This record gives sequence, C-alpha cells and structure tokens, in this order.
Amino acid sequence: MAKTNPAMALSRVTAFTLDLVPEDIPLPAREMAALLLLDTLGVCAASAPMEAGVLGRETAAMLHAAGNPAMAARMLFDGRPVSIAGAAYAGATQIDNLDWHDGYNPTKGHIGVVVVPTLAALAESHHDLSGAEALAALVIGYEIAGRAAISLHASVSDYHTSGAWNALGVTAMAARLRGLTPGQLREALGIAEYHGPRSQMMREIANPTMLHDGSGWGALAGMSAAIQAELGFTGAPAVTIEAPEAAIHWEDLGRFWQVEHQYVKPYPTCRWAHAAVDAAHELCLAHSIDAVDIETVRIRSFNYAVELFPGMPDTTSKAQYSLPFAVAVMLVHRNIGLEHVSGAGLADNAVAALVARTELIAEQRHEARYPAGRWADVELVMRDGRILASGDVHARGGPERPYSADDIIAKFMGTAVPLLGQARAAAIRDGCLSLTSPGSRFGDLAAQLYDPV
Repeated sequence: MAKTNPAMALSRVTAFTLDLVPEDIPLPAREMAALLLLDTLGVCAASAPMEAGVLGRETAAMLHAAGNPAMAARMLFDGRPVSIAGAAYAGATQIDNLDWHDGYNPTKGHIGVVVVPTLAALAESHHDLSGAEALAALVIGYEIAGRAAISLHASVSDYHTSGAWNALGVTAMAARLRGLTPGQLREALGIAEYHGPRSQMMREIANPTMLHDGSGWGALAGMSAAIQAELGFTGAPAVTIEAPEAAIHWEDLGRFWQVEHQYVKPYPTCRWAHAAVDAAHELCLAHSIDAVDIETVRIRSFNYAVELFPGMPDTTSKAQYSLPFAVAVMLVHRNIGLEHVSGAGLADNAVAALVARTELIAEQRHEARYPAGRWADVELVMRDGRILASGDVHARGGPERPYSADDIIAKFMGTAVPLLGQARAAAIRDGCLSLTSPGSRFGDLAAQLYDPV
C-alpha cells in the first residue's frame, strides 16, 4: 500500500471537521444527508416499541443519566432525559436492532445508525442550530466514519462491527458542535478509536442476538471520548488516521462525498440477504408462482451471505440475520415488513416449509464482487419440473440500483405512519426535507422527535 504523509491526514481531518463551511458541501450531498436523516428517523420510530429498543432506553435511563443538566438530552421517541452519551447510545441501540437503516458497501457496515441519534442528542443544547449546520454535522459524521471503517478493515484481519469505527464519526460530530480545539479533537479521536468496540461481526452472524452491529456502544464510546477530551483527557493518536499506511484513505476527504453513495434498505433484514430477496421478488413478478408449488429454493451468493442464520428463526434478531428466511418470506408474501420479522411472523408455517427446502451455495463470482457489490442469483425448482432462474441480481437501494428521493420518502411514510400517525409523520418528513432551505432550523424538526410512540 502506498504511504503518504500521516500529518497531512490528521490536518485534513481536523480542517474538515472543525472548519468546513456548510455551503461548501455540494447540494447533492446535503440533499442526500437530509433524505438519510429522514429514512433513519423512520427506522428509529418503527423500532421504538421493539424489545431491544425498550431495553436500550431503560439501560440509558438507569446507567447513563446526566449529572449536569447542561449535558442532558432526551431520548428519541421516548422523551426522558439522560446524558448526551446515553441518548446517543439508546438511539443507536434501538435503530441497530431493526435492520432497516442505511449502509455503505466499502465499510461493510452502517453509519446513519449512530450519526442520526448523535445529531439529535447534541442539538438538545443547541437550540438555535441551523438546518445548514445540522446537515454539515451529519455529513461530517458520514465522511469521517466511512473512512475510519475502510482504514480499519485494511489494517486488521478480523471483521469488526460498525461500532468499532463509527465511534470516530460520533466524536467528530461532537467536536464540531461543541467547539473542541484541534488538539482536543486529536485526543478525542484517539480515545474513540481505542475504546471503540472491536467486536467480531461473524460471532454475531453465527449467533444472532441484540448485540447486532455494536453501534450502540460505538455511539457511547464516541460521545464519551469527545467529552473526555474536552475535559483534558488524552488518548492520541488514532492509528486509523495517523498511521503512515492509513493516510491514503483520507486523501479524498472533502472531494469525494461518501454520503451520496450510501444504500437505503427496502427490507428490514441484513443487507447481505437483499440481493437474493430481490432476485426472488423479480421471479415473482415474472412468473405466476405459488410457494406451495416450489420443490427447492437454490440461492447462490457471496460467502458472508450464505453464512447467515440457516434455519427458521425464533427471534427477531435471528430473522433479520437469516438468508433463507428472508427469501422464503418474499416468495410467500411478496414483501418483507416488520410484521414478518417479529411476532406471529416467526411462526409462519408456509415460510418455515420453504426454509426447509432451501439450499445455500457460496458462489465465487459473487464473492469476487464483494464488498463493492452485493450479488446473488436464485433458482426455483418447481414441482412440475420447471427451473426458474433469476440470473445475477444486485441488491436495490444503493448506487448500483438507486432509490429515488420519492422512493425514500415513500419508505419513510410507510414505516412511520403506523407508529406516529399521518400528521406527525408528515411533519417529520417536511422538517427533514426543509433543512436544505435557507433559514431553516433543526429545532422545527426536533419538536416532533421526542414524544413517545
């Protein structure tokens, strides 16, 4: 790997984080940030009544209260005050456990899950926060976290959860909005990287639980790091930024806007399953298929995808991390919604029968295109002898098969209205989309974010 000046990487990160002028962010990046904020808030609302979200908020209320009222923030779609670190933790834990939020292919993980609750927590003490500055903070979180992820993946052999690196994005946002100095930012990034949870993703894939992608602890570590550095705690350097071999990953900061290249999820399941789900969906559209007429479902995808939970899940965590289950739900119901990965959806006999008739195959041509792409193909062997083949399919929602703004807005309304009602959901939609307008204020949106679901 080519080496460049590590001091330049830190200087670039510092200038970008602390000195970025909101108007210098290209309009498409700002517009995408507003849409990603909207999408993530929809997932946050939908996940509020779920067990993991409830437990995450209870944990924050019990353990992460604010000793200083100036450091307090209300929890999203709950309203109880905790510390700003506790609010970021609770929101990220809640969102993380409904696997419907955005991601970025090169990171093999997720950013919106932490930067959205971080923005909401920090904005509690910035009542005059402009829409432009709110979007700038959000963009900074996406850009710093994404590059920290790529740098970490390039430097270690283990596949770590998003919490391991999205902590740095949280820290950068806090440094920006709390006015940390360059020296404090350097220490904070080092603290966040050191304490970011380097949890092994494949352990969670093999045994799906509420641990999910480590994002709650990443948010907690990142916010705590910023406050520690503000008080004088030291912890530099962050080697994913300052190591000589890491500098190359930061060279395009401020020129290539990763925020514009996030994917938005059509389904509340692991992104690794989406290509196969879309392949099944396209077969359903092209043929008159009744699930009872399927003898065998044959799924070919990249290695990580076929390592997802193989059987019929008995928990929401397992359901969101199961490839055969997700494909079977699509074939039976022509859709995957929250009702399919929770409650009675976990005891669906028609889906279970199809899961039992599914074969998973690791396919080298799909593996070769990972992580840049998420590819799969599906064959349905019918009882009448026909074999229906999808061909190679890429998951929808990302740069390869993008969602339009209207698609993202429609997803939000479909997700949020059942929980929030039409009027409140529409107010959140309008509040997010207005942040790109001159004179907008984040507080107008925030007024809709804290009342319980």
